[in-house]
Amino acid sequence: MLRPRHGLPGAILALGLLTAGCATTARTQLTPDPVPPVHATAPADPAPQPQPDPVADLIATSNRHFETGQRELEVGHLEQAKTEFNRALEVLLESPFGARSEPRIREHFDRLVEKISAYEITALAQGDGFTEKTYEPASIDDLLAISTFDKPVATPETQQTVAEDLQSTVHDIDIPLNARVLSYVQLFTGRLKGYLEEGLSRAARFLPMIQNVFRAEGLPLDLAYVPLVESAFKPNALSRAKAKGMWQFMRPTALENGLRHDWYVDERAEPEKATRAAAKYLKSLHQMFDGDWHLALASYNGGPGRVQRAIRRSGRRDFWKLSASARYLPRETREYVPLILAAIIVARNPAQYGLNPVPLEAPLFEKVTLPVAVDLRRIAEWTGASVDAIQELNPELRRWTTPIRAKDYELKVPEGTAEIIRARLAESDPADLAPLRWHTVKRGETLATIARKLKVNRADLAEANYLSVRTRVKAGQQLIIPRAPELLLAARTETPAPPVETRKADVVVAAANVTPRTVSSEQVRLYYRVKRGDTLFGIARLYKTTVASLKAWNQIRGTAITPGQRLLILTSRNARTNNE
Repeated sequence: MLRPRHGLPGAILALGLLTAGCATTARTQLTPDPVPPVHATAPADPAPQPQPDPVADLIATSNRHFETGQRELEVGHLEQAKTEFNRALEVLLESPFGARSEPRIREHFDRLVEKISAYEITALAQGDGFTEKTYEPASIDDLLAISTFDKPVATPETQQTVAEDLQSTVHDIDIPLNARVLSYVQLFTGRLKGYLEEGLSRAARFLPMIQNVFRAEGLPLDLAYVPLVESAFKPNALSRAKAKGMWQFMRPTALENGLRHDWYVDERAEPEKATRAAAKYLKSLHQMFDGDWHLALASYNGGPGRVQRAIRRSGRRDFWKLSASARYLPRETREYVPLILAAIIVARNPAQYGLNPVPLEAPLFEKVTLPVAVDLRRIAEWTGASVDAIQELNPELRRWTTPIRAKDYELKVPEGTAEIIRARLAESDPADLAPLRWHTVKRGETLATIARKLKVNRADLAEANYLSVRTRVKAGQQLIIPRAPELLLAARTETPAPPVETRKADVVVAAANVTPRTVSSEQVRLYYRVKRGDTLFGIARLYKTTVASLKAWNQIRGTAITPGQRLLILTSRNARTNNE
C-alpha cells in the first residue's frame, strides 16, 4: 500500500536520530550537526472552479448550428443548410437575453448575419432560389403514385360500412358505390390511416373558413375536403409540377382566377385568398360541364381542355365510362375523382372508419398595417417569435421581406404584439426597416449586363423590380438588387441610390441592426411551474397577459402544456402572485 509522500521527511528524520544515538555511545565527544527546523507548508488554495457562462454556451450552440449549415452547403444540401443557418439565429432570438441586449450576443448576431448573407448571395447568384422560403412536398404526388401500384380491394366489412354510411349521410355531390371508390376507402382506413388523420387534424383550422366561402358561393360543402387529397391542408405544399398551396394551383390558373404572384408574394399559399379562387374556378368548371361534378373534378386535376378533348374523342359524357379505358384520360385524372370521393366519405364520418383526428388549433394573431417594406427578421425580433412563426402566419410571403411597393401591407403577427410593432415602426428610420441594395443604371447598361456585373439572377432582378426580363432600362433608373439582407457593405465604386430625395452612403444596415429592446424597470421575469389541470388561457389570465405572449416567451407551437413544465413569464410587479 502506497504511503502519502508527505510522510517521507519524518521517517528520514527518525532514522537520522537513531543513527546519531548509536554514534554517541561510541564517541561521546562527537555531536551531531544541528538539524534545520522543518517548517510546515500551508496547503495551497484549490484552483477556483470556472463559473458557468450561459452567454458563452449560447454562442457555442449558435456556432454549432452555423457550422452544420456550412457542411450541408458544401455537399449541396441547400435546404438543410438554410434550416441550420436559421436555427443559428433563432437560438439567439429565443434566448432570455435577446439578440440585442447583451453585448457579446449582439456582436455574434451581427457577424452571423453577415456570414449567412454572404452564403445567400452566392446561392442566389447561382440561381438556386436559396433566398426563397422552404416549401413542403404536396401529398397529391404520393397519393397518385400509390394509387397505381398499391390499391387494395375493399373488404366485405368496408363495403358494408360504406353502404350504410351513404344511406345515412346526405352528401351534396353524387358518390357512387363502386369498386374504385371502395378501394380508396380501404386504403384510407388501412395503410393511409395515419395520413388521413394528420390531414383532418390540420383541416380543423381551415374548414370553417372554406365552408363559409363555399356556402356563400352556392357550392357543395363536400368539396371543402378536396385539399385533403391535394395538400393535406398544408398552405406551403409544392408539387413536382410546381402547383402550390392548399388548393394546388398552377401559376397560370391562379392568375386567371385573381391570385397575385410576383417576386415577393404568392397568394396561392394564402389559405383564404386561394379558397376564394378555388371556389371561382370550381364554379366555372361546373358550368362548363353542365353541372356534372365528376367531370368538373376531373378537369380540376387534368385541365378542362383535356377533358373536353376526351369527351369529343370518345363520344362519352359520363366520367366513369370515359375513365374505364386508358385511351382518353391520363392515369392521374382517372384515379383523381374516385380518390376525392373516397376522401369525402371518410372525412365526413372519421370515427365510423376508426380514425381519431385531433384538431390542431389555429395560432392566434392580429393584423398590423406596414407603411413600408419590413424585414421579417426584424418583426421576429420585435415580437419575440421565430421567423418561421411569422412566415407561418403569412404563408403568401416568398422572401425575407414584405413587398417593396406595398404602402399599406397587412401583416399577421402573434396576438398581443401589434402595438409593439407599431411603436417600433414609429421610432425607426424607414430606410433601415428593409435593408436593400440599390443600383443606378448607367448609360448602355441592360438587365442582362447588370445581372452579370452584380452576380444576381436576371429573372430575379427583373421580377424584384416589377419588370419583364425584356424591359429596357434607362440611364438614371434605380433598381433593387434582389439579395438577402447584408451587413454594412463597404463603399463600392458606384453609389447606391435609395428612392428618396436625400441620397445616403453606400452602407446597408442588416435586419440585425436594430435598437436594443427596452424593458420597463417595473417588469419582472419569473417562472411558473405548471400544475395538473392548468391551461395556457388560465395562466395568461392569472398573470394578466395573453396566450400568444406565453407561447412566444416559451416557444410553444400548440397549446399543450404538461405538469411540472416551467414557463417563463414577463409581467409587471403588481401582477405578481403567490404562484411563482
